[in-house]
Amino acid sequence: MKKTADNCAILKSDSQYTIFIFKDQVIRFATSSKLERYTEVKEWDKGYLVVMAKYKNLNEMEEYIDLIPILQNLYYDVDEFLAPIKEVRIDYAA
Repeated sequence: MKKTADNCAILKSDSQYTIFIFKDQVIRFATSSKLERYTEVKEWDKGYLVVMAKYKNLNEMEEYIDLIPILQNLYYDVDEFLAPIKEVRIDYAA
């Protein structure tokens, strides 16, 4: 896995999964099988992402990802996990 800044998380997709990586934590969750890739992170707000995404046979569109309920379902301490993250970037090489 590619080294990133201590306060930067990575967002990418693989097949029908979204992948969120921060430090040594890799969180995968189901997404549309039509998702080709995320193209831009427009906003990061303590667990809430606004991103641009490209879907098969559709124009690029704005999407919203709320990580808080996902982290809660995985029994993460949400505040502790999210607090150090200052930036999220897309990196399909990570």
